[in-house]
Amino acid sequence: MADSPKRVDLVLEGGGVKGIGLLGAVLELHDAGYSFPRIAGTSAGAIVATLVAAYQKAERDLDGLEAVMNDMDCHRFQDRSFLDRITGPVGDGVDLLLHDGMNTGDYLAEWLTPLLDELGVRTFADLAIDDPEGTLLPYQRYSLVVHVSDLTRRVLVRLPWDYSQYGHDPGAEKIVDAVRASMSIPFYFRPVQFDVRPRGTATWVDGGLLSNFPITVFDRTDKKKPRWPTWGVKLSGEPAGGRDKPVKGALRIAIGSLETLLSDWNRYRLHEEGVNRRTVYVDTTGISAVDFGLGEEEKKRLFENGREAARRFLAEIVPQ
Repeated sequence: MADSPKRVDLVLEGGGVKGIGLLGAVLELHDAGYSFPRIAGTSAGAIVATLVAAYQKAERDLDGLEAVMNDMDCHRFQDRSFLDRITGPVGDGVDLLLHDGMNTGDYLAEWLTPLLDELGVRTFADLAIDDPEGTLLPYQRYSLVVHVSDLTRRVLVRLPWDYSQYGHDPGAEKIVDAVRASMSIPFYFRPVQFDVRPRGTATWVDGGLLSNFPITVFDRTDKKKPRWPTWGVKLSGEPAGGRDKPVKGALRIAIGSLETLLSDWNRYRLHEEGVNRRTVYVDTTGISAVDFGLGEEEKKRLFENGREAARRFLAEIVPQ
């Protein structure tokens, strides 16, 4: 009897420019023979998840994604306004006041849209799953899930699953728009103002605000054994040692709050909760999520760290 397909659902953590590490881990799993029926992500994880889902749909070799990610110009995510380029920090302040973010975020659509178009994947309907034997509810039958935080309703939004809550047809929505919302780091990028039908507007920002690592998104709720596992890829390490110091002053607290949202805040008790047994941990020490000046050597190191982390993970959990 032929071996059964090696399938796992994947969940990719957010991490800004560190997302190249996620891809390294995914490609190592792919090279080990795994495919990914469903894949979810937040922020940078949503970008990588989208590319992986689209490449699988188009039956392309996932190894081609390394060149795609290397072609992404991290510097261009800092696509600040003309005023900011002329006046520097003063322009940053004006952009925050007028547009609620220092960078437009337009480069994401400029870079990602033609890639998806070339693969024949534009809307979520293109990633619909035909799986009558599965356990998915009708609104969940998509191979991609993008996480967004809704500041208006103060809820986590899972796209395309939750589009109907806003009066929209899930299948008709553009994937790149969902990813753009998911990467909207507060203050760094302008939030997405999403039209609510029949009337109203909701403000969407980075999904990491509420769920940077949504590892349980594909877990079954009927207490039955899943057909295949869900694995996560996390851009983190162990909590740093040393002496704790208080954060004082309104400005430092505001900055600390934002940095906490962007960093590895969900890392305690993961072993006891069983998350460690299904999570690949990629070492991203010394690199910030908003280090848009990331150099080629740093990108290469992140990518190789992702591959090495996946190799260690497979060696630990897969019987030899």
